[in-house]
Formats: sequence, structure tokens, C-alpha cells
Amino acid sequence: MDRICIVGGEPLKGTIPISGAKNAALPLMIASLLTSETLTLHGMPRLADVTLLGRILGNHGVDITIAGKRAGQSTSDGQTFKLTAAEIVDTTAPYEMVARMRASFWVLAPILARCGEARVSLPGGCAIGTRPVDLHLLALEALGADIELEGGYVIAKAPKGLTGNRIPLGMVSVGATHNALMAAVLAKGETVIENAAREPEVGDLATCLTEMGAKIEGIGTSTLHIQGVPSLHAAEHDVLPDRIETGTYAMAAAITGGDVFLKGARPELLQEALVTLRTTGVDVLEEEGGIRVTRNGHGLDAVTVETQPFPGFPTDLQAQLMALMCTAQGVSEVRETIFENRFMHVQELARLGARIDLKGDTALVHGVPGLRGAQVMATDLRASVSLIIAGLAAQGETTIGRVYHLDRGFDRLEEKLRKCGAQIERYSG
Repeated sequence: MDRICIVGGEPLKGTIPISGAKNAALPLMIASLLTSETLTLHGMPRLADVTLLGRILGNHGVDITIAGKRAGQSTSDGQTFKLTAAEIVDTTAPYEMVARMRASFWVLAPILARCGEARVSLPGGCAIGTRPVDLHLLALEALGADIELEGGYVIAKAPKGLTGNRIPLGMVSVGATHNALMAAVLAKGETVIENAAREPEVGDLATCLTEMGAKIEGIGTSTLHIQGVPSLHAAEHDVLPDRIETGTYAMAAAITGGDVFLKGARPELLQEALVTLRTTGVDVLEEEGGIRVTRNGHGLDAVTVETQPFPGFPTDLQAQLMALMCTAQGVSEVRETIFENRFMHVQELARLGARIDLKGDTALVHGVPGLRGAQVMATDLRASVSLIIAGLAAQGETTIGRVYHLDRGFDRLEEKLRKCGAQIERYSG
């Protein structure tokens, strides 16, 4: 099993190109099931989850070609995917595939909308909370689907097609919004999704669907109006830059006292996180073509933050912020409101010398003068990268195990950090 070793204490200095967003790329790939024509996606990140989803979609009959590198391109440039679902040959998404990645559950809506039936295993994924799929199923039932649960599978049927309706989501859910949106674009008549998630990745999917011929109004708001169409067609779409990767490297630059330009980052995608960084005393400058993050000598100030749906502070940056606050002056308060089991990184950060007290959904982070290297273990995707951030600042060597979590969501992390002066290596076995 791979592990990553870091010798910390060096400031990061240089340029880090931001890859396409994982949380946008996955639903965009799934959207290819909605049409028999080719969907071309530019700027696709090189991630384990993308590869796995490609295999899952292949099981349904999607042909995927990946364009080779062009003249003048480097590995920092995203890939181009061409996805063609000329015919959906299998309407079942089996347990052994769906259990490995939660987002693959979203194939339920497009297969149902296009074929009139779908059989999809209940999902798996990171162990960061139960994340029930009730909202997904209620949304499809509102559009006229008959839903049954049998043997760990969701069996959805709509032999006469789906019919537009009002879908009031009881809570903000990115996944349920994705599923409702992909079902509604092929439903007969108008659908209104209320309390829709406003995350940029939802807007990116909606924009792509409109490029494929869908009729969607209210993109970026909490109320989406969809006028169903008989079919969608071919389109080309650029995946938006990854705001979580942007925030992660921004915090890595901050904790090391570095100066890093995040090339391709779009500040409007993570304004609340950037405001929080500025509150800690870090300089965050919005420049042409990206964001520059610097901390020149002064200490970090403690902050009080709670995670919220967009446009609030993202839960996917909570672990990284906690790592940053380990060396701040004073006591930071971090409250997690999205997932009930997302503090698994705390005990590993403690091995590096962090002082963190847990009280229910809140972590009190007592700043310490410095961290020290140790052997730690990654527990999930975002927790693993929080250990990378802490290791970059720790004195001595930090060894991180189970780094396969990182490969699910970070495109060539070691390469990007090494180019900015980090002493970081990956070892196998």
C-alpha cells in the first residue's frame, strides 16, 4: 500500500495549476447517459474516481475515448473525454461498482429518464456520515416513478416516461439536486426544484445540460425551472476549476508561510473560504488568471467557522482549515453542520502535536507553537489532505498511510507540491 513521506518546514513558493473539479466532473460524465450523441468534456482531472466512474458507465454501454496530449500541453492540462451512450445496454448498476463510489448512484435518474426503468445498488463511498438517499427517491417519485427497495437495490420504473412536477427538497442536497435535475430535463412538462443546492458544481451540470439542449432557468439559485424536452444532443463543455483543490493549496501555502499563485482558480467559487483565510491574517490577492496566497512572517490568527451549504464555508475544506489552525495564535472554533462523522482526522493531527478538543459537532483547536513529524493514517479524502498540510509545516518527517484516498480527489498532488519546493515523496509497499 502506498504511503507519502514529507520533510516539513519549507515554505511553498511557485505556481500550482488548478485542475478540473472532481465534484463537477463526475455528474457531467453521468449526464452522458441522457443522450445517444457524444458529450465532450474538456479539462477533466486525472483522478481514481474519474477512472472508476468510467468503468461503471462502460458497464451501461457508454463508449469513452480520452484524447492524447497535444503540442504545448503538459500534465497540468486536463484531459478531454468523449462519452457516447448510443445505446444503454444495461439498466442495472451493480453493488460491486456502486459501493465503491457514492456518486455513481446518480446514474439512477438518467437511466430511468431515458429507458423508463433502472436498478441501482444503494451507494457506498467515504465513511463520513450516513447521507441517506431518501431525497433522491422522493424527487423521482414526484416525477411519477414507482420506487421499490429490494435486496439492497433501488428499483425505479416509469414505463410511460416521467412527468414534470414540483419537487420541494426538504434539505439542501447536492446529490438529490443532481438526480432531480437529470430526471427533469427529459420529463414531460415543467418541473420546479425548490431548495435546490446552489453549489457551483450543480450550476456547472445545469449549464452543460442546457448546452445539450435542456431548458433550465434559475441556474445558480435555489429554485430551478426545467421545461422537459424529448431528447438531448451532442455538446462540448469545459469543467470548472476545483474550488476545493484551490482552498486546499491556499491553506498549504498559508501554513508554510509561502507565496503561491493558484493558476486558473476562480475566486467567486469559494469567497467564504477566502474571507476566512484573510481573517487568519493571510494575504489573498485576486490576480488575472488566478489567486495569489502569501504569508510573510506574521503569525496566524484563530477563527470561528461553521460549515454550510454554498455560498457558506464548504464542509470539504473543514479538515484542511483545522490543520491550518493547529499553529494559529489562540483557540479556533470549527463547527461541522453537514456531516456527523467528519472529525476522524482529529486523532491523527494530535499525533503531530495538535491540541484539539471535540464537543459534539464542534472542534476547539488550541494553537501550538509548532507541529512535529510522525506516522499517521488517512481515513478519508479530505482528512488525508489535512495531514499533508500539517506535514508540510511539521518539523521532521511525516509518513502518511492509506494515501489511496488522496488519489480519489487530488490530481498529481505530490508533483504540484514538489514544484513549489516541498520535500514530498510517494513510496509503494
